[in-house]
Amino acid sequence: MTSAFSGVGKQAARVVLVGNPNVGKSVIFGALTGRYVNVSNYPGTTVEVTRGEARDRGSTYEIIDTPGAYSLIPMSEDERVTRDILMLESEAYVLQVCDARNMRRSLMITVQLAEMEVPFVMAVNMMDEVRSKKSMPNLDILEEKLGVRVIPTVAVRKQGTDRLLSLLEQAAPSIASISYGVRIEEAIERMKELLPDKTPIGKRALALMLLCGDDSLTPWLAGNVPAHQIREMNAQRSRLVETTGEDILYRVNQARLMWIDQLFETEDAEEPKPEKADLAARFGWLSMDPVYGIPILAVVLFIAYLFVGVFGAGVLVDLFKNIFFDGYVVPAATWVIDRVFPWPFLKDFLVGPYGMISMGFSYAIAIVLPIVGTFFLGFGTLEDSGYLPRLSVMVDRVFRKIGCNGKAVLPMILGFGCVTMATLTTRILETKRERIIVTLLLALGIPCSAQLGVIMGMLADIGIKASVVWFLLLLGVFFLVGYLAGKVIPGESSDFIMEVPPIRLPRPGNLLVKTMARIEWYMREAVPLFLLGTLILFVADRLEILLWVQRVSEPVVVKLLDLPPKTSEAFMIGFLRRDYGAAGLFAMAREGMLTNLQVMVSLVTITLFIPCLANLLVIYKEHGGRVTACMVLFIFPFAILVGAVVNFVARLFGVTF
Repeated sequence: MTSAFSGVGKQAARVVLVGNPNVGKSVIFGALTGRYVNVSNYPGTTVEVTRGEARDRGSTYEIIDTPGAYSLIPMSEDERVTRDILMLESEAYVLQVCDARNMRRSLMITVQLAEMEVPFVMAVNMMDEVRSKKSMPNLDILEEKLGVRVIPTVAVRKQGTDRLLSLLEQAAPSIASISYGVRIEEAIERMKELLPDKTPIGKRALALMLLCGDDSLTPWLAGNVPAHQIREMNAQRSRLVETTGEDILYRVNQARLMWIDQLFETEDAEEPKPEKADLAARFGWLSMDPVYGIPILAVVLFIAYLFVGVFGAGVLVDLFKNIFFDGYVVPAATWVIDRVFPWPFLKDFLVGPYGMISMGFSYAIAIVLPIVGTFFLGFGTLEDSGYLPRLSVMVDRVFRKIGCNGKAVLPMILGFGCVTMATLTTRILETKRERIIVTLLLALGIPCSAQLGVIMGMLADIGIKASVVWFLLLLGVFFLVGYLAGKVIPGESSDFIMEVPPIRLPRPGNLLVKTMARIEWYMREAVPLFLLGTLILFVADRLEILLWVQRVSEPVVVKLLDLPPKTSEAFMIGFLRRDYGAAGLFAMAREGMLTNLQVMVSLVTITLFIPCLANLLVIYKEHGGRVTACMVLFIFPFAILVGAVVNFVARLFGVTF
């Protein structure tokens, strides 16, 4: 089969990293490659696969880090991609990364790799944690029973990782074998007879996947198996279900777990004895508690706001924007243009009000980059500490009401840094329905940190009561729209399965690698969109389209929202730069052009207003024109409607803030 991966080196042997989520695959990937090299969508999906190059003793390897999987009979798009890569890369070495603290779950992948007949080596990671608890698995007996090399590692300290590439030369298919009972075994043999002579993985594995009802194999079957044999395969499965009267997948998994338990018995592995919970463990449990978890979340968000909103959006943006760009870059570019290329059009294009340097690069590098950089660092800290999975567990029940699960909170949190980046991270959600709902809520009700900083400054000027009303109003709109979207948008929600790792202190080296990889992602994915948006605005300004838009919008702004005509400029510029739109309102309020009530109405409206141009382009990239158009056609009038209702109700009851 033709590989979907290319470009690292034609002679490079390929190594596929496989394992459960949160077992340290990405850390081992970083230890082997030294850095992230390329992150791209797997063909036909929104799931990202990371690739890198490693060298060992004169040999070159292409390392492919697959998405975390609990099973190779896929229940999610991530698991399907991992299984597809194993089928596609049939000549590759496989390195399975296991969690030494939970070998029972890791071995569920091991037995499936054995049935696939792929050569692999096991890296049993986090060995330092099980040594301290005296529950270390016997790796020598595991090697003997499985017939593959088993290497202890502590990836965060790079212990054992230097041996992995050289030992892959000894990779071999596992000798492990499980019997699933007479009826299933007979069905497996009949399925194997119907499969083609040459298959990308072991026939036994393919037969089991088909008997367990793996519909994701349909495209492969259509291209490799005659139609009449496919019909016979379906008939075999139907007969097996009727004969056993049970769910085949459940029965297969139970047999695998029994085999794993017997394996542990033969190696005399003892279950770890319950120990008194330490401070980190107690904090971990409290952070998932529906009562105590809320104040913990409040403290975490406050610290995050100080780091991202105050330090990133305040100190660093002032440094980059006011001092570096406005003080040096733009004046220097203007000086060069005036003396070398004194053309008015070129000057306007580069350093004018909608110039590529003065606005495009200034926005992307001087304003957004410091914010998303600090956010990525803070987000990585929460991620590596083990807090984010606990937050997902705590809010899962709430997010179920809007057709999602607890994982949806992760893009939401990222949205307070940059909604454009957060929209890209909705790829972690399993179903298209969930991704559309979260994208809609991000575009509608999540202000980026740059905009939020300006909004908080305006609310502070009109009092705490206004801040509370603004927050509660936006929260209510958020969940109302989410609830209705969950009822209207077709599709199903995915099951919520998330590994909850122990609470631990993040390692600075890992944080640095992860943060730099995400910043590289931002520079590659988002900066070109900001420049494109600036170009569109420049052209619209030259053609006087912006002036026309302002004149058209003034009646809505003045009559429905009861705001000054100049406010339409803030909404218009907010389409390109959310924070600049809020900044325009801020300047008007400081000049006494807005009353306290008008400040509240304008802030509610601009928070719910259609997303910035960069975010809109990302939504188009992720979901296509039809979904993007539907979102814009809903969000724009809805924001105006909510602002008008706030204005009407406040005036009706004499509320002036």
